[in-house]
Amino acid sequence: MDGAQQPFFDMAIWGGKIYLGGWAAGSGGADEVTAPADGAAVASVGCATPSDLASAARAARDAQPAWEATDPTKRAEILNRAADILQANAGELIPWIIRETGSIPPKAGIEIEHSAGFLRAAADAATEGQVQELASVDGRGASEELIRVAHGVVGVISPFNFPLILSIRAIAAALATGNAVVHKPDPRTPITGGLMIARVFEAAGLPDNLLHIVPGGADVGVAMCEDPSIAMISFTGSPEIGAKVGEACGRNLKKVQLELGGKNALIVLDDADPEIAASNCAWGAWLHQGQICMATGLILVPAAMAENLTQQLATKAHHLPVGDPAREECALGPLIDAKEARRIEEIVADAVAKGATCHVGGKANGTLFPATVLSGVRPGMRAFEEEIFGPVAVVVAYKDDDHAVELARMTDFGLVASVIGGDVARARAVGMRLPVGHLHINDQTVTASPIAPFGGRGRSGNGSRISGPAIWEEFTQYLWVTTKPAATPYPF
Repeated sequence: MDGAQQPFFDMAIWGGKIYLGGWAAGSGGADEVTAPADGAAVASVGCATPSDLASAARAARDAQPAWEATDPTKRAEILNRAADILQANAGELIPWIIRETGSIPPKAGIEIEHSAGFLRAAADAATEGQVQELASVDGRGASEELIRVAHGVVGVISPFNFPLILSIRAIAAALATGNAVVHKPDPRTPITGGLMIARVFEAAGLPDNLLHIVPGGADVGVAMCEDPSIAMISFTGSPEIGAKVGEACGRNLKKVQLELGGKNALIVLDDADPEIAASNCAWGAWLHQGQICMATGLILVPAAMAENLTQQLATKAHHLPVGDPAREECALGPLIDAKEARRIEEIVADAVAKGATCHVGGKANGTLFPATVLSGVRPGMRAFEEEIFGPVAVVVAYKDDDHAVELARMTDFGLVASVIGGDVARARAVGMRLPVGHLHINDQTVTASPIAPFGGRGRSGNGSRISGPAIWEEFTQYLWVTTKPAATPYPF
């Protein structure tokens, strides 16, 4: 229609392309992105190769010094403008998130709002003073300063489950602190995890070549870890791939920030309200089909309460419809692909074969996997030991507080733990015995904030953090500067 306004995220702008500081064809051609619910085509996106990655890294390296020298308030303005643009176009962007990721609409809305929050938090951080004066101890009459300076170019690799949030939180932090960015989204979610972000920053006025989006396969990720123009890698994904990324970065002397998986315990104490505890357990286990690193992986319940809580969870599961959120109202959408569905079915079958009871669910219909409840789970079962990354509530009975802590610590992961109980001091004391990066008292495990450092221990990461004060710790390094009023002679 004449005079109609062009959509903000018009496929005519980005379809079949990658973003090399501007829209361009990838040298790998184009790939079709498909919807996880039904396999239907969503859109065509450009496919990058290691050659594209190398070009992006060089261009980013050349553009970065001027960006770091830019007044921090200008960097903050662009980040805040990007947040405004993201929120202003939410109505147009949310359907893309639903279709590409299988998100139900409320989860898609959360992605927009939380991503805007990360942009604004990074904007605030950009203007924080990062110069520290030191007392001179050598008597040379020099003033001494510690200044936080950017690494240069940061490579970001993000996953499929919350692609917008888990990409933009690192991109925003890197840009706020004066770095340029080369970003590789998950091949299954390159639109909302990459091209949407490029479009937002393009509209916000980010200078050329400070952000590059290179959708591609594992070869592009390997090239990112090897490229000499990239100084740091920020990776969010599985522990298995994260270990390979860490190894490659170590070999190439790169800074690396790893945010990996979790087998997160929620301990219900014997003085907890059973109905409220069940509500927390259900949300933590089933939100976004359990495809969250913070998902509640173990529900530890006193033996006397286990049957009651299990039945409450089973009742809730029966009332949670599963479907295609792009076509119908549902509580759970699809898993990202059929391979994941088969893997989760195998975990459930292993538990049942070893004596656990599956009260509801446990079988997939294509990529649709219903809310599932397993009880009688114990060590030695895959459901107890592995990160399921699917909508399975795993109920484990314990004898006393010490036993609950023992069970919760039977993992190499260390991301999140929660404790629910009537006596807050007791709940906190139990929680403080768990080696994790996040601890929540009287709340479930899926909790995050743009101003709180995020990350875990053990197989959940390399002890690094992202967001809040960790922005400057992770995305910059110290420069020690000494200044004497005038040069003085030495004995030689």
